[in-house]
Amino acid sequence: MIVAAAAAVLSLTAVGVVMAMAFNNAVSPAWITSTALYGLPVAFLLMLLLVIDGVAARRRPREPDER
Repeated sequence: MIVAAAAAVLSLTAVGVVMAMAFNNAVSPAWITSTALYGLPVAFLLMLLLVIDGVAARRRPREPDER
């Protein structure tokens, strides 16, 4: 969860930097643009995996003879 949150914060920061640079008629470096474009989908996929894992954990029996 910490990795997904860090990826989301990093990518949102990169989006802000790209937008600020574009507002000032400057071109942002490729690595900042790549972080902005690819970081958010990666963060959302990690969060989706966490949600699916949480649902699966609730459905798993806690004891071997429990259903």
